[in-house]
Amino acid sequence: MALIDTVMATVHLLVGGLWTGSVLFFALAVLPTARAGNIRAAAFESIISRLTMGSRVSALLMFVTGGHLAGTRYTVGSLFGSGRGHLVLTMLVLWLVLTALVEVGRSRAIDGLVEKKVRTPAENAAPFYLGAALVAVLLLLDAGLLLN
Repeated sequence: MALIDTVMATVHLLVGGLWTGSVLFFALAVLPTARAGNIRAAAFESIISRLTMGSRVSALLMFVTGGHLAGTRYTVGSLFGSGRGHLVLTMLVLWLVLTALVEVGRSRAIDGLVEKKVRTPAENAAPFYLGAALVAVLLLLDAGLLLN
């Protein structure tokens, strides 16, 4: 049983790190380039599609691995009645918010990319992707608190 727990924890940490890192990279490197109009619409759309697909796969993997970890490490009472449990529940909410922000950002950007524009779609999507970057940082902070 310990091997399964180790695999789940490893996958959980790797996926969480890759997901938050990709959101931060997109928001801090790709999005400013698009807002300045220094990327082609097709390339921007491709990056958005990859980020969104990665986000969807990551959400599923995080739900499965996190659910396993929470189910084996916490009871309902400790999940809702302890500081560590509250951090786990906060993390769950933050993952859901991150997923939603990436999805809405995609929706806002894709609308204008159909017309082969970049600046306006990037501007329309920016608040959602920047919000996702903030949530990614909060997730990393939450994970750091759980390590103690």
